[in-house]
Amino acid sequence: MTRTLEPAHTSPDGAGPQQRVHTWLREFESALAARDAERAAGLFAVDGFWRDLVAFTWNITTLEGREGIVEMLRVRLEDADPRGFHTTEPATEADGVITAWIGFETAVGRVTGHLRLTDAGAWTLLTSLRELKGLEENKGSRRPKGAEHGANRNRVTWSEQREIEERELGRSRQPYVVVVGGGQGGIALGARLRQLGVPALVIDKHDRPGDQWRGRYKSLCLHDPVWYDHLPYLPFPENWPVFTPKDKVGDWLEMYTRVMEIPYWSKTTCTSASYDEQTGEWTVHVERDGEPVVLRPRQLVLATGMSGKPSIPDLPGMDLFRGEQHHSSRHPGPDAYAGKRAVVIGSNNSAHDICAALWESGAEVTMVQRSSTHIVRSDSLMDIGMGDLYSERAVAAGITTDKADLIFASMPYRIMHQFQIPVYDAIRERDADFYARLERAGFQLDWGEDGSGLFMKYLRRGSGYYIDVGAADLVANGDIALAHGQVRELTEDAVVLDDGTELPADLVVYATGYGSMNGWAADLIGQEVADKVGKCWGYGSGTAKDPGPHEGELRNMWKPTQQDGLWFHGGNLHQSRHYSLYLGLQLKARYEGIPTPVYGLQEVHHPS
Repeated sequence: MTRTLEPAHTSPDGAGPQQRVHTWLREFESALAARDAERAAGLFAVDGFWRDLVAFTWNITTLEGREGIVEMLRVRLEDADPRGFHTTEPATEADGVITAWIGFETAVGRVTGHLRLTDAGAWTLLTSLRELKGLEENKGSRRPKGAEHGANRNRVTWSEQREIEERELGRSRQPYVVVVGGGQGGIALGARLRQLGVPALVIDKHDRPGDQWRGRYKSLCLHDPVWYDHLPYLPFPENWPVFTPKDKVGDWLEMYTRVMEIPYWSKTTCTSASYDEQTGEWTVHVERDGEPVVLRPRQLVLATGMSGKPSIPDLPGMDLFRGEQHHSSRHPGPDAYAGKRAVVIGSNNSAHDICAALWESGAEVTMVQRSSTHIVRSDSLMDIGMGDLYSERAVAAGITTDKADLIFASMPYRIMHQFQIPVYDAIRERDADFYARLERAGFQLDWGEDGSGLFMKYLRRGSGYYIDVGAADLVANGDIALAHGQVRELTEDAVVLDDGTELPADLVVYATGYGSMNGWAADLIGQEVADKVGKCWGYGSGTAKDPGPHEGELRNMWKPTQQDGLWFHGGNLHQSRHYSLYLGLQLKARYEGIPTPVYGLQEVHHPS
């Protein structure tokens, strides 16, 4: 969701971009080979950034300024032992910034990098571990043969081997990793671990993979486009719809789980987990289709959803209300509510979708807006916000999904908002009439505290926005009634706001969001561990619901935590796809006994 720079051909000093990058890489590698951290850091701009995805730090971390880079290199350079820096395609230049794709090796892995170079030095550097040397995935030229030619009386067929694995894993043979949560995040990580040869088991309470999507309200579709949503290894086909209906997502996840041979236990609930510091082993109690089973993995991954546990308000009168009430995550769809009076508490994505579906089914709908909401029309977001990276236009320009992921990852969170603000300024100008209609209807709009729009709100707090696919017009037209304020109480047949306004209701839907993911850790492991690892998501922007200090990366996501052997994995389909690689490689290294000294382990500033 950021604009890319258009390429030019030469730099002001007459040297072409390729030569300037070549010179910088040569000097950088020379400094690193000499173990001269200060000289290497001096090749960065004073305000430069280095974002490392596992390659140097066995962590996901951003180093800011020369001082931060020197500190990391002093600790990690000898062990990382980087070498062989080179460009992987011709460098380009625009607006005084040279952009280059680079590659190199460390002592244990192969790395892809993205460099932005200015006259002041390296402005941004991304280093992304892509594979471990000698432990590569069996793909491409290393793909398995799949058949054993010749005669063999002891032959074990593919299906027989799969049956043996399914019978033994979790019983006579323990998984190295247990992934709690079999939605898109758990499935993507399960696929990575399968390809990496890490014994892992994904468990989920639903009957079938994909039921997390099938069980949602019937009108739900992905709001992100298909190019943004591919899963690892197996992209959606070229005739796949731009916005996938939720049941189609569910079917794809179920198919994907089978085709990618992901060890997956459905109808399985994790009831508790505890960690033995002496043995370095988890004891995970689960119920599989009613049968108690004890698993003993070394690593435990909570892939229970970026949004965490549903936040359900505790309001006076909830026990008196005679109608139906539920959280948006439990909303069954609109069919049973034709002719009913529905009050939806909230004004973000789920609230708008549910209001629109209820209106379509003939319900009388009121949305209660408790605070301002950022709205962006889907078409404008796809064109202006995402089109340069995730679109058919981007594909035609040679921007693969993997390349788009790395371009987006190359922009440090500290400065990302600066590049988002012009995007949303352009959207606001393009759709000025649309926003004027909403404001005339009384809808309270915002663009983020600094005008940086949707994706920064998503990263900072995971809430406060709606990608409009039609519901906003219903609000602007008055088809969906709008009320403002906090809810004071419920009566037998109404929602009462803090100003005394009564909203008659047969149905109340609490589209009131979710808590932090470490709430699941509190439930399964204990509050002490939840507080030890701290809040998940947000990076300390100092904006609403994302208190400082600035931490540089999303808290606890896809990287080591303060609790040994405990990891968090989640996010949208894009993040589940992209970051599952780095989490998978961290787990693979530990499984193979590769030393993984973590640099910059996150401090905990916010327990919850």
